[in-house]
Amino acid sequence: MNVPNQISMFRIFLIPIFMFFMLVDFNWGNVSFLGATIPIGQLIGAIIFIIASITDFIDGYYARKYNLVTNMGKFLDPLADKLLVSAALILLVQFGIAPAWVVILIISREFAVTGLRLILANEGEVVAANMLGKIKMWTQIVAISSLLLGNVFFEMFSIPFDMIMLYVCLAFTLWSGFDYFYLNRKVLLDSK
Repeated sequence: MNVPNQISMFRIFLIPIFMFFMLVDFNWGNVSFLGATIPIGQLIGAIIFIIASITDFIDGYYARKYNLVTNMGKFLDPLADKLLVSAALILLVQFGIAPAWVVILIISREFAVTGLRLILANEGEVVAANMLGKIKMWTQIVAISSLLLGNVFFEMFSIPFDMIMLYVCLAFTLWSGFDYFYLNRKVLLDSK
């Protein structure tokens, strides 16, 4: 369990803490800043989500810089990402902030790609995320963070940046999923 893998595990550990602050009503009131008004618990949850998201960059950077890329890391890193993003998106639907159909498509893509990764692993291949997958992940982080923070800054200009980013995120999520299946189609077509 090297340092990048420990960072991925830390990201997984932050998920229930993020959910706790998002779901428990502490009656701490609301906070208003830069045009956005959100419950304080949601603000804390958003900060935890952003910290957890930043660890995605840190573990990947550390693994590449010190040549600590392992099969365990190739498994843990995307798992931590999928768990974090899925938890956040489901909470956003529960709070009526994100449309359910968008979240269903995003999570369905994640399940489909995970299934393909299992098939590839059975064939002896462990595939790390490509650049399109990384762009997808960062658009998800920006969209979710913007939604959690009540469209901060853009709200005072009446620009729905949070929803625009959600749809950009959806586009990259579907595109990267299609690309993943297209690049690995031979494994699916050659299966016995």
